[in-house]
Amino acid sequence: MKIFSAEQIRACDTYTIASQNMNSLELMEKAASKCVDWIKTHLPKDSLFVVLCGTGNNGGDGLAIARLLHLRQFGVKAFVLRLTDEFSNDCKANLDRLKRIDEGLVDVLEPETFITELPQPIVIIDAIFGTGINRPLEGWAADFVRKINNMPNIKISIDMPSGMPADSIPDAESAVVKADFTLSFQFYKRSFLHKECGQLAGEVNILDIGLDKSFIQATHSQYKLNSKEYNQSIYKPRLPFAHKGVYGHALIVGGSFGKMGAIALSTKAALRAGAGLVTSLIPRCGYEMVQTYVPEAMCLVNGENDIESIENWEQYSAIGIGPGMGTGYATSQALLNFIDHCKKPIVLDADALNILSQHKDIMPHLPKDSILTPHPKEFARMFGENTNSMIQVDNARIQAMRYNINIVLKSHHTTVITSEGECWYNITGNPGMATGGSGDVLLGFITGLLAQGYSPTQAATLGVYLHGLAGDIGAKNLSEESLLAGDIIDYLGKAFLQVAGWNKGS
Repeated sequence: MKIFSAEQIRACDTYTIASQNMNSLELMEKAASKCVDWIKTHLPKDSLFVVLCGTGNNGGDGLAIARLLHLRQFGVKAFVLRLTDEFSNDCKANLDRLKRIDEGLVDVLEPETFITELPQPIVIIDAIFGTGINRPLEGWAADFVRKINNMPNIKISIDMPSGMPADSIPDAESAVVKADFTLSFQFYKRSFLHKECGQLAGEVNILDIGLDKSFIQATHSQYKLNSKEYNQSIYKPRLPFAHKGVYGHALIVGGSFGKMGAIALSTKAALRAGAGLVTSLIPRCGYEMVQTYVPEAMCLVNGENDIESIENWEQYSAIGIGPGMGTGYATSQALLNFIDHCKKPIVLDADALNILSQHKDIMPHLPKDSILTPHPKEFARMFGENTNSMIQVDNARIQAMRYNINIVLKSHHTTVITSEGECWYNITGNPGMATGGSGDVLLGFITGLLAQGYSPTQAATLGVYLHGLAGDIGAKNLSEESLLAGDIIDYLGKAFLQVAGWNKGS
């Protein structure tokens, strides 16, 4: 699924209206009907509603929703905030439609008027501002939103929480409706996928209102969802007469005294991801531990307590480096020397990224299409601080294109940024995965997929998707609180089954 900007969505609306021989009021009616269908399905049939409407098209959506709720026997009252004396044509048309049914169903609120002390069972539907907002709310509108936020009532925002822009992150002090649910049309908005806004949008539900598919297909966007459908399209089933040599030989490099668990997890994850063979290059101090934890893997040792060199790497199909490796002088020099000579894409995480941040002059020497998997703080150490997470993603796009690499920027919606500047937002995963070792598992998944012949971008997107999906299945069975990194490995098989199309209910 593509993620369109507010401008692209408006163009898609316009094209749909023309191509389907309808008018804008009919499209608004379709959107309102979808919202009411969702409300009828998800809320008790005796629910009561207050619909807060602006004077633009989002207000028109709200007025249409109020009318349709009334016709379906829900108790409802609409309030229109007179933000301006000029109503959009569709908003005015839906206001007149509602009044024709019963003028008592709607009141117009004059400036500096507020709604207070709504009984808690009443559900507030927010249709004040939609995707057209491009600056912070001020004055009465801002005060109104803040008062609504202080109410304990359930809040459902239509298309966007009022005050939230679609394509940027507002300042922390900006007035934005804090919704429990957001019913948005056809597309995710980028702002939903970033923590600053995502926590305000609540549970986001995307409603298909039938926008023109040919326009969507033909219109380019650098921003996309890393969805099940996409990963099913790139998934490679196993061949009936294959042997282990067909699926590559992965090398996982890392570990140091006291941090051998990280490399053990990465090694097991690479095997579980399907690599035919996996070898761990580790310091001697961790040999017994890794061989015991992952008997299916082979081990090479180098150095007593830390890695001191990386040799004979040419024989491996894919190489992942960094888990628990440390940043000592000998280890750093081993990594820098390896990068200077390696010509195949590699996967770098954890201490490998910390070493890069201390030796930024080596960045241009990274092999083409390599995959870096930083969390936000690691990214900041490498490429500088950013004021919010969306600007950080845009910075990652710049760096990925600059160095011809892939960047997996880890977060709640982990983002895979390609060397061509494409940006894939992941939609699997949960807070239970915020646990030690989860990133080490991800490195193993990606390296294991890369070893099997997936392209670097495919290995990153599929690895991230499976990682989150395995975490979701694990959390469903164990709880988010009890989920461990090793559990993510254990549930990868069920995640693969879902992507492969088997046992879809797992």
